[in-house]
Amino acid sequence: MFNPVLVHQTRSIRTILPLSKPFLHGNGNVFRQIQSSPSFKKGPKIRLGSVPSNSVKAMADTAVSNGVTAVVTVRPPINPLTAGGQVIDDVEDLFSKSLQLELVSAKDENKPTISGNAKIKGVVVKDCEVQYEAEFQVPVDFGEIGAILVVNEHALEMYLKDIVLDGLPSGLVTITCESWVQPNTSKDPRIFFTNKSYLPSKTPNGLQKLRYAELVNLRGNGEGERQKADRIYDYDVYNDLGDPDEDEELKRPVLGGKQHPYPRRCRTGRPHCKTDEASEERVPSKSLIPISPYVPRDEESRRLKETTFVIKGIVSDSCVSLNTKLESRICRHRWVSQTSQKIDKLFREGVKIKDAEFWKSLLPGFVEEIKDIGDFFLRFTSPETFKRDRFFWFRDEEFSRQTLAGLNPYSIRLIAEWPLKSTLDPEIYGPPESAITTELIEKEIGGMISVEEAIKQKKLFILDYHDLFLPYVEKVRQLKSTTLYGSRTIFFLTPAGTLRPIAIELTRPPMNGKPQWKQVFLPSWHSTECWLWKLAKAHVLAHDAGYHQLVSHWLNTHCCTEPYVIATNRQLSVMHPIYRLLDPHFRYTMEINGLARQALVNADGIIESSFSPGKYSMEFSSVAYDKQWRFDHEALPKDLISRGLAVEDPSAPHGLKLTIEDYPFANDGLDLWDAIKQWVTDYVNHYYPDKSLVESDEELQAWWTEIRTVGHGDKKDEPWWPALKTPQDLIEIITTIVWVTSGHHAAVNFGQYIYGGYFPNRPTTARCNIATEDPSDEQWKFFLEKPENALLNTFPSQIQATKVMAILDVLSTHSPDEEYLGKEIEPAWREDPVINAAFEKFRGKLMELEGIIDARNADPKLRNRNGAGMVPYELLKPFSEPGVTGKGVPYSISI
Repeated sequence: MFNPVLVHQTRSIRTILPLSKPFLHGNGNVFRQIQSSPSFKKGPKIRLGSVPSNSVKAMADTAVSNGVTAVVTVRPPINPLTAGGQVIDDVEDLFSKSLQLELVSAKDENKPTISGNAKIKGVVVKDCEVQYEAEFQVPVDFGEIGAILVVNEHALEMYLKDIVLDGLPSGLVTITCESWVQPNTSKDPRIFFTNKSYLPSKTPNGLQKLRYAELVNLRGNGEGERQKADRIYDYDVYNDLGDPDEDEELKRPVLGGKQHPYPRRCRTGRPHCKTDEASEERVPSKSLIPISPYVPRDEESRRLKETTFVIKGIVSDSCVSLNTKLESRICRHRWVSQTSQKIDKLFREGVKIKDAEFWKSLLPGFVEEIKDIGDFFLRFTSPETFKRDRFFWFRDEEFSRQTLAGLNPYSIRLIAEWPLKSTLDPEIYGPPESAITTELIEKEIGGMISVEEAIKQKKLFILDYHDLFLPYVEKVRQLKSTTLYGSRTIFFLTPAGTLRPIAIELTRPPMNGKPQWKQVFLPSWHSTECWLWKLAKAHVLAHDAGYHQLVSHWLNTHCCTEPYVIATNRQLSVMHPIYRLLDPHFRYTMEINGLARQALVNADGIIESSFSPGKYSMEFSSVAYDKQWRFDHEALPKDLISRGLAVEDPSAPHGLKLTIEDYPFANDGLDLWDAIKQWVTDYVNHYYPDKSLVESDEELQAWWTEIRTVGHGDKKDEPWWPALKTPQDLIEIITTIVWVTSGHHAAVNFGQYIYGGYFPNRPTTARCNIATEDPSDEQWKFFLEKPENALLNTFPSQIQATKVMAILDVLSTHSPDEEYLGKEIEPAWREDPVINAAFEKFRGKLMELEGIIDARNADPKLRNRNGAGMVPYELLKPFSEPGVTGKGVPYSISI
């Protein structure tokens, strides 16, 4: 983690417009209203079918009306990085124009709307918000207000936070907007519904056409290039990862379709490449700040998280060459002829960088000068694992423990069949039988038990990266400074409830005229076998790091969630209760995915240049999607069962008996899963008291159909898709989606710097073949004389390691305004007493879980989470403070 001193400079309206008389309430700050010119002054706009509020009494002399005040809170688009002159122009526009509002009756579509002109009322300095106010006279027979139509007369887009109506007989009515409203030259209004939720069949007459019209607007027509201001959700394949127009070497296959099955992303409509019609042009990215491809306007983050991500993104991009064009600015070093002390110097002394004046002018505070020698360095903060135990990464026990309580707890599985055998074509990849024999296993477990009995007693487990990686070995070895194997790692469950690694098999397929090569490495006290074991572990860790980043993290959370976001916005009205349940779990995911396509998973991006299997990384994730991904197994209980880590047991907590009782990810995860499921159950049963309502809900059925047949259309014919006929079906589906966006993502994301920041613990790629694979005399001599250097040469290069450390720091960071699961209630939930009570129960469960996890971490009997120098397992603790903390479960995948 970077350890800079940041000076934040913010620009506010207060610094631009000081004034002597108060003009708004709050904080004692006062302002002068900028006077508008006559050309800006307009009377109330009367729309077709609308009535100006000052004319309501003329409708019927005997009509009785209520005086209603609408207060509109907006956040103006004043960018703190914008030049001062532009800010002044923005503020003048802010004060000189108005918002046109129209109240819509819920009960009768034939009722004329009531229009009003909302003028600026004041500025809430603390949150940099501006309030507008409009007055209405609303007849008593107008009925309940169901929506407000808004026209933005400003020259700039405005971010509407909410609209509060005061003066109605029913009391305050809040309309949560949380949306950008564009300058509307055509005067087509935006539609904002009240916070009251309706199933389609229960929608009041006055809102039915508006409900349908808004969905049509969000779907678009599938044509043309999307513009920044658009709010259109549509699907496309992943055809924008490569850049063949820049370089033929940057061409990448299209992901999505029969050849490379994949989830769908948001369509941008950008032109296709000149040199490859199948590929879409990339967004130009000459700036140090990554620019996201098009996402619907309201998917862009509007919180401090955006500022935090951009600032840290600049740092990681600039200082450690996330843009490969800047790599020459950092001194290149290999680890050759050095010791592990050189790695430790990244934290004690930092990375020496060139062109210090360039970096200091760009990022003051992030570059330190060592005055005695006049050089400049980029320095990292030691991860918590390294702070507690400098040698944690060297121990086999920690290697095993992290399969259960580390960054990738999704790969370990029970061995249920013996002997181990590949399913790949032996004509291409060689003999399928594993070299890990019964005799080797029984020798390593000391004759305590036979293999047959160990399997029967569920004592043998495996990390199996053999069949997934083996087809890429020959291709990866043609890349510069990298290598690859297929691997299998066997673990034995000890009586203490911990795992012990007992064998690693590395395999190379037939290639370059050579037959298949495979070898089994075993733990040993002898120096030669001991160092070979450490080298084999480094290769396995590189496989695990690549699989974690590409499959457990990117594919199974970010990538597979995007179709849920698109379908939800296309098929579920914002009034739909399920839309409002899911909305906080989808915030900012599409934007962060777009940024990932620009700088992380793109051709020659961070992942390809620093992780196994290099340029084939995204293609590899497509293979994993095709062979492994199932929606039903994304539910935590079914995932555990599918890997042999649990069996159904109605008498056990959560209805499951864990194969390994001390499995921190599963222990904490199942508690969190149950809390989520109970909350979803309470919510769904409230809106669907009759099971027939689920099948008759046309929006809900269209949503689920579109997810299966379009968003995940390459798997539309799979038999494992859940049916959606009853409330229980819906509860299982929604709980699964919520788990993926919250608990699953938190478990594989927010520990990245803690476990991967000291990269010998999780090397992301391997650069050298293991010493026993067809060695020359010179290579074998080098290994025997300098085995530590052989290990360092296998690790990523300094530039690779520094890139990875920087990006893991960014990805592991909670912003100051992170939205944690269950911490704050959504406005629409608060307005329904039943839902409000259910949420409070949910929040109470999460607070209780905090204490349960603390107690587990303090229990010395739980050896997979408690021990000398051991980092406690906190990744599923619901709440956290800002920064790199290794805990905290946000609602959504927002980083």
